[in-house]
Amino acid sequence: MATTHAPATRRLASSELVAAAGVVALGVSALLSPDHIEDGPVICPFRRVTGLPCPGCGLTRSWTYLAHGWWQDSLHAHPFGPLLALVVLGLAVAVLRARLRRTPAPSLDRLVKHPVSLVVLAAWLGFALVRLVLAL
Repeated sequence: MATTHAPATRRLASSELVAAAGVVALGVSALLSPDHIEDGPVICPFRRVTGLPCPGCGLTRSWTYLAHGWWQDSLHAHPFGPLLALVVLGLAVAVLRARLRRTPAPSLDRLVKHPVSLVVLAAWLGFALVRLVLAL
């Protein structure tokens, strides 16, 4: 009796999930109108409860402005928005490249622990802390 084996399914790596979610978020940002993005509801749970900005507050507006070429407004909404968009796109390219080459996806753990990532994260949190203090 012959045994048939189902093709092995590969689990998605965390970097693949983050890249996919980021690309979807960038796509949604491109669909939103920058003309009325400031008029929308507050979608941040932290801000809704406290009235204070979280470290990510402004990213949706920043990406929406960025997707429509409004660079200054993008940086004003969140100075780390354009950088994060570049990181998402870079990660998506790396993930796609790994898929096409049938090699392992980039390690999100290694990427996050890279010294450059840690410096950017520290700067981001510093910015968030200053913005939070100024909002009080």
